[in-house]
Amino acid sequence: MAKVRDVVGLYVSPPEHAIVLCVDEKSQIQALDRSQPMLPMRPGQPARRSHDYTRHGTTSLFAALDIASGRVIGKCYGRHRAAEFRKFLDEIEAAVPRELDVHLVMDNYATHKTPLIRKWLAKRPRWHVHLTPTSSSWLNQVERFFALLTDKKIRRGIYRSVAALRADITSFIDRHNADPKPFRWTKSADGILASIERFCRYNAPAKHDPMSRTSGSGH
Repeated sequence: MAKVRDVVGLYVSPPEHAIVLCVDEKSQIQALDRSQPMLPMRPGQPARRSHDYTRHGTTSLFAALDIASGRVIGKCYGRHRAAEFRKFLDEIEAAVPRELDVHLVMDNYATHKTPLIRKWLAKRPRWHVHLTPTSSSWLNQVERFFALLTDKKIRRGIYRSVAALRADITSFIDRHNADPKPFRWTKSADGILASIERFCRYNAPAKHDPMSRTSGSGH
């Protein structure tokens, strides 16, 4: 509960003289070469794609979404380890003006908790980490950007190399940043927690009372 209130508090009332960045990785993005391009929509028929494809490798996208402007800092790496995450933090450090504090919203993934990352953050007092609750990636706004990237670019693309996939991702980020639009957060922490409570109550298994069973006819 405390993590939900902490993260939502940043969204609805961000601190002054600071930037709030939602950070995560979209890992193992596949460069798929399909036998045919995406088949266009027709009246009464949705867009279609061929079922057969050839894999040409993968890449992992590390991204940071500025909740105030909607701009994205993104970088593709060949692997998805703490070493790559540390390099991406260097990218953010270079991009954010020195006079601003950095509030980082991210999950509890193992890559984010290694000694390498802990030491990097400990040396930078202007950085403040805010962790989302376990299994609550929906609370991280950068996931919405990943969904846009998938729906509008990757899912429709044909890639014969990882280099082509990376170029398309970079191009998408550049176009997004040319006219960025922040996502509007409307749900309060109380509203989120109440929704979760209702969901848990509705989906809770019925309690079994062994004394309620009858023994048949009684004969």
